Amino acid sequence: MKTNQEYKNAALAALKGNWAPSVIATIVLMAFTYLIIGPYVVMYMLNLNGMTPGSPGLNLGVYALYIFGFTFVFSPLNIGYTYAFNSLYMEGDNAVTGNTFRFGFRRWGRNVWGMFLVGFFTSLWSLLLIVPGIIKFYAYAMTPYILIDNPELSANQAINLSCKMMKGHKFDLFFLQLSFIGWGILSVFTGGIGLLWLMPYMMSAQAAFYQDIKQNFSQTNINN
Repeated sequence: MKTNQEYKNAALAALKGNWAPSVIATIVLMAFTYLIIGPYVVMYMLNLNGMTPGSPGLNLGVYALYIFGFTFVFSPLNIGYTYAFNSLYMEGDNAVTGNTFRFGFRRWGRNVWGMFLVGFFTSLWSLLLIVPGIIKFYAYAMTPYILIDNPELSANQAINLSCKMMKGHKFDLFFLQLSFIGWGILSVFTGGIGLLWLMPYMMSAQAAFYQDIKQNFSQTNINN
């Protein structure tokens, strides 16, 4: 396995000359995210302060809209965003284009179902204790990449393959993500604007991580 610094160096090399489309793609993803969760967050804050703006039916409607938007819109957008930076790492220039998010909708039902199962299974494990939920979060982390790379696999097969690939590598991914904490703090001080550059950086590094463990996993299976 490569080091975190090697993943980061590979990410920066892939992003060189591609920052502008990467930032634009991030703006699009964040805009849709805010549109989806915004009404729910506002409603939650109002309820928290005892200023319920409407009937329980209205609250339920906002919550249902949040679930619908997150499941059926954000999931394929997230797949498309993951696809963009995986392709950028593998192919280089012009990988982040107008087709970035379109990819997530090509196999819409499969992608939505796959990400729904990831969220559902992670939530079930989290009901036991926080730690099992976190462990499963990392076990399922490669599912979007596997869905992208293996169109012949079902959602369940992609999740199972992610668990196998991440065996012994959950902490590797955790520490890779943790290594960006300094940049995350700086992004907070910029009012979140820094995230427009941090997210492409992290996604490209994670794409490098995925390609590395995929190669190691394939070699291990061949040797066995």
